[in-house]
Amino acid sequence: MTQTPLKFYVPEPSGRPGQATDFSYLRLQPAGAARKPPIDITPYDTRDLAIGLIRVLDEHDEAQGPWAEDLPDDDLLRRGLRAMVKTRIFDARMVIAQRQKKTSFYMQCLGEEAIAIGQSLALREGDMHFPSYRQQGLLIAQDYPLFDMMCQIFSNDQDPLKGRQLPVLYSVPEKGFFTLSGNLGTQMPQAVGWAMASAIKGDTRIACGWIGDGATAESDYQTALLFAHVYRAPVILNVINNQWAISTFQSVAGGEGITLAARGIGSNVASLRVDGNDFLAVHAVSRWAAERARNNHGATLIEWVSYRAGPHSTSDDPSKYRPADDWSRFPLGDPIARLKNYMLKRDIWSEQEHQELQKACEAEVVAAQKKAEAHGTLATGRTSSVATMFEDVYKDMPEHLRRQRQELGV
Repeated sequence: MTQTPLKFYVPEPSGRPGQATDFSYLRLQPAGAARKPPIDITPYDTRDLAIGLIRVLDEHDEAQGPWAEDLPDDDLLRRGLRAMVKTRIFDARMVIAQRQKKTSFYMQCLGEEAIAIGQSLALREGDMHFPSYRQQGLLIAQDYPLFDMMCQIFSNDQDPLKGRQLPVLYSVPEKGFFTLSGNLGTQMPQAVGWAMASAIKGDTRIACGWIGDGATAESDYQTALLFAHVYRAPVILNVINNQWAISTFQSVAGGEGITLAARGIGSNVASLRVDGNDFLAVHAVSRWAAERARNNHGATLIEWVSYRAGPHSTSDDPSKYRPADDWSRFPLGDPIARLKNYMLKRDIWSEQEHQELQKACEAEVVAAQKKAEAHGTLATGRTSSVATMFEDVYKDMPEHLRRQRQELGV
């Protein structure tokens, strides 16, 4: 009997340069179709929500379904839109700064602004985020000074981290923004551990972990799911499925044939799959997950379906591995345009207000950049003093380090 030879299988995206992407693999669901369960639902009973897609805004920019029953007030919507517009402008300016050799590296969140900002505005002061490198919106939504962010990006003499971190790897614990790590996936078990500690202390604060679709292939992610399940940690585990991990399509991380959210069901963690480009859905689901955590019902895994509209970083050229017009064809649209259109339709916003917002945010970002650049950039050579490399390690500096510092003349 002849045996058929085995074949090694490697997932491939449906679109490549010159070949339009077939986005039917996303398996979309109409806005308003997904149910809203009680916060004490058992994880196994969320399996339909892990495979479907929670959406609030429909194609006519109207809010639909049970997740639209308790929408943010008008002031919070304006605050969210402002933060998203400011984040996009900030990103654009920093990309240009990198091209001008003022910094070595930058990563933007173009197309994903609603996710971090929508969740930030749904949580409380004191909750702790363990972010990855595309959650600058968490800081901007809280009006953290752009000047401080830029000084860290430029590694100048006002860098809060004294030149000890890569650009965009911020650390602002007072704003609930835990120190970023360049190692993929580490922030998930850290978030679960912090949440467990909060529960042990009888605190009321919860934690949020953030990773992309590619990092779900890391073993740290599975460890986080295990501990979150066993100890019912008060944590929200955010997976941003923006379709691409550098040049690797999300199916290589296991997103083909099943959703990334569905993995949580097997780990006995409540799991939801959500339209990440819908600010209303992001805010509603984040509030639900936070309330579930605060009421000791356990962790929630959320897969945010979005699209990385720009390069993975300033070192990447996405035109080499995907169609150039992919984002314009992505069926879930632009998060800023969708929220803006919803507000226009409700007569709580106008085109004139939007233009004024754009100008105000542009002026704010430019002013912060000028102030930050006055303290030095990579291009000017005025970076953080090398003297700081000897500080903050020992209470009393050892003699050999004192000699080395003297030899450097700093």
